[in-house]
Amino acid sequence: MRDVYAELVRTGPGAVAARKLGLPRPAVLRRHEAGAPLLDGPALLLTTGSGASAFRTREAGGALASLLARAGAEVHLDLPDVPAQARLGAVVVDATGATRVGDLAALGLALGPAVRRLGPSARVLLVGRTPAHLDGVDRVEAAAVQQGLEGIVRTVGKELRAGATADLLRLAPGAGPADLDGPLRFFASARSAFVDGQVVDIAPAPSVRPSSWGAAQDDDDARRGAERPLDGSVAVVTGAARGIGRATAHVLARQGAHVVAVDVPAASGDLARTANDVRGQALALDVTAPDAPSRLVEHLQRALGGSATGRLVVVHNAGITRDRLLVNLDAARWEAVLGVNLAAPLRLTDALLDAGLLGQGARVVGVSSTSGLAGNRGQANYAASKAGVAGMVRALAPRLAEVGATANAVAPGFIETEMTARIPPLLRQLGRRTASLQQGGLPVDVAETVAWLAEPASAGVTGQVVRVCGQALVGA
Repeated sequence: MRDVYAELVRTGPGAVAARKLGLPRPAVLRRHEAGAPLLDGPALLLTTGSGASAFRTREAGGALASLLARAGAEVHLDLPDVPAQARLGAVVVDATGATRVGDLAALGLALGPAVRRLGPSARVLLVGRTPAHLDGVDRVEAAAVQQGLEGIVRTVGKELRAGATADLLRLAPGAGPADLDGPLRFFASARSAFVDGQVVDIAPAPSVRPSSWGAAQDDDDARRGAERPLDGSVAVVTGAARGIGRATAHVLARQGAHVVAVDVPAASGDLARTANDVRGQALALDVTAPDAPSRLVEHLQRALGGSATGRLVVVHNAGITRDRLLVNLDAARWEAVLGVNLAAPLRLTDALLDAGLLGQGARVVGVSSTSGLAGNRGQANYAASKAGVAGMVRALAPRLAEVGATANAVAPGFIETEMTARIPPLLRQLGRRTASLQQGGLPVDVAETVAWLAEPASAGVTGQVVRVCGQALVGA
């Protein structure tokens, strides 16, 4: 769906008028393109804090500099060393050693000049520690300071312009460079175009190995592995006939997965087109049907039997709305929305667990919503179901961790789909402009985040709910 306002105010007389009137001017976001570099400009790596860094050494930037360099980034450790004419593609701050209140001011003072040098669609990434797991004599102050990083990153995200974003990655005890590799790569890249103001906790995952980013590799196999991290995987996507589900099927297939596209029989035509486009399989299935779990298990057992590794990715995307004010919501609307959006993912996941299909390396990704995180007028049933999805993955994560698998959720904000096209025009404009990025996202933005969570290099990310909303006012 076109955002006509954004098109009008980007160039020509519309841009002049918008500047004079102080109207929002949404930037064109840099999104994934095959073969494009990780960053559109050099990376500045800063280290701040009076305590010890989680990376043990600050010499030459330590492990963070190595990760960025291996991605092909031009890394600088001091702002004066960046060529005067260059606009920064990213600022990455090792704040794992921030333990004193004064460290927050020091971080802000160091970050300010760097932010002025950011280019379009640049990234500000802070790396900290999970506050709840800090120890030592000054644990309370250190935890408060690490929580303070969240306030900085969310504020910076609201202040950035030209499509730039800011996010915070927090390491749990024992997590190190290998665990940070995949998340750092995703958040630095154009794939995270509509993920802004987010905080993601990263746990240690012994099975994780540093991924090959390809840009600085000579080995063809390593390069292909970086481009197709899901090779040998089978990915089932519910609600795949259109919108976010269709985009997710495409991105997962691009990453190497064999896709099983699932949707209701009434959508068989669109479903077949999705499956054909990604060279996958179509499974016409009502996820609320009593026999849906057994049929899905049988289909996936056959699909996994022919795969190289048998690694399963499950994306619970199917969803519906039946909006009314709470006082007007009848039993049928409650049952329909909860049945598709929450009961079905629970039943399907239980069946996959019982069948032993969610084993080593498996990924479960639920599609929640910012409405579920913050509520939304006229959507009590929908908000309940989507908050339930967040609860599902958080409760499921420890159980899956026992077998080396993960469970996470994405929470889309305003995404340009057929569903949001039905919103009244004024509310549609408000939905777009109240995000820090001043625009709606695209289905591919959600799909890229789902695919990142499905990758082997994301093994340390579990029990997380990542908003894909351009840092919208709703769901903060």
